[in-house]
Parts: sequence; C-alpha cells; structure tokens
Amino acid sequence: MNTTEQMHQQDLDRLQSLRYIDDDFMTVCLADNLEGVELILRILLKKDIQIKSVRTQEVLKNLQGRSATLDVHAVDSDHKEMDIEIQRADAGAGAKRARHNSSLLDAHILKPGEDTEDIPDSYVIFITENDVMKGNQPIYPVERYIAIGEEKVLFNDGSHILYVNGRYRGDDEIGRLMHDFSCTNPDDMNYEVLARKARYFKRDAEGVAAMCKMLEDMRNEKAREVRIDNALCMIKDGVLSLEKIALYSGLPIEEVKKLAEPVMA
Repeated sequence: MNTTEQMHQQDLDRLQSLRYIDDDFMTVCLADNLEGVELILRILLKKDIQIKSVRTQEVLKNLQGRSATLDVHAVDSDHKEMDIEIQRADAGAGAKRARHNSSLLDAHILKPGEDTEDIPDSYVIFITENDVMKGNQPIYPVERYIAIGEEKVLFNDGSHILYVNGRYRGDDEIGRLMHDFSCTNPDDMNYEVLARKARYFKRDAEGVAAMCKMLEDMRNEKAREVRIDNALCMIKDGVLSLEKIALYSGLPIEEVKKLAEPVMA
C-alpha cells in the first residue's frame, strides 16, 4: 500500500470515529438539515422552533475586523438568531468567548437605520464535551440580571447564552440528544433525523467521498500552516536568505517575501 493509499485508509478510519461533538462533522451533517437543527434547538430551548435558514462555518466580523467563525448559524420564523457552537476543549468555552460571539451576533442582526428596540433575541449555545460548569446539570442558562437591593430581576435584553453539558446522560430528551452527539455508530443513535445524515457521510459512497475530500483538505491546510510557521521562525532568526527559506519550507518565494515584509519593516 503506497503513501496515498495509506492516507486514504487513515481518512476512512478517522471518518468512522467522528461524532456530532466533533465540530467539523456536526457542521457538515447540519449544513442542509433544517429538520435536524430544529430538533436540536427545540430540545435545548424547550420551545417549538421553525427554522428558516441555516448557514455553517459563517464568519462574522466586528468594526475592528475581529471575527468568529460560527459552527451553525440559524434564523427562525421570528427572526431570532441562534449560534450553535461545539467546544471539545474546556479552554475554548470561556465566558469571554461567549460574550464575544454574542456581541458579534447582535452587531450582525441590527441593520443600519433600525431601532435597537426592534432587535430580535439572539442565542449563543455552547455544546461542550465535558461539564465545564461542573454543576452536574444538563443545561446552564446565562442571563443578565438587575440587582435591586437584595433582589435580582431579569434584565430581559433578549441576549441569551446556554452551556450544554455533553456528558449528561439523563433519561430525557437532552440525555438522549447528548448520547447521539457522542455516538460513532448511526444505528445506535436515538434521533433518526440526526442518524440519517451521519449514516450518509459514513456509509454512502457519495457522502464518504465528500468527507474524505474534506479530511484531505484539512490535512493539507494543517501542513500549510506548519510550513508558514516554520518560514516565519526562519525569517525572524535572520540567518538564511529568503530563497533558502522558500526552499526549506516548501513555500513559493513570493509568499515568503510577503511573510517577511512586516517582520523586516
């Protein structure tokens, strides 16, 4: 088996181990799956949801150019905007990350000339592999409150943040949903609308080919990032010529020159 065949087999093996809790797999499975997104949001928000549009891996930017890539961005029939984020690493699910995503959603929703009082509700939902809040609860709603003496009253500004405990396995809808998010075998999943997409990308020839292409692209992008990091280290070291750096890093000389411009300015 040659190197290309070995890598393809590795991709096939990795594909079978992917779960909804892996953000790239979730975004692929939910990209055109309005019914699946509705199911997830109905269970997590405990209300009927009618989704009008779903966009995956959408980049939102603020005025300063800082951005966040939203895993799944959905809009319902009442124009409420919802961001479903997968965070496997505890460090990636911090309060400041939630605040940042929430602010970007709000800035994106309100169009020039619109009154702020008309801004619809927004939801940032983090589904974490671990119980990052460590309270043994299935869901942790985050809301703003007004402190009036000893009393706290809901601020009711329409901005909502939820943390969902991916470890939760209670005998209820959320427990069954979190089981499905960690399930590698579509036949063992509780919700067919989620299992159907997972089955397509794991077993259907066309779906498998699409996933293998995505995994190959991700591998190539990672290798490119490593080459860029190595080139930047050599540029900052200042020992080698740009031509040598291009040769050793495998990057085009034009790209190395562009990388060098801010470093050598």
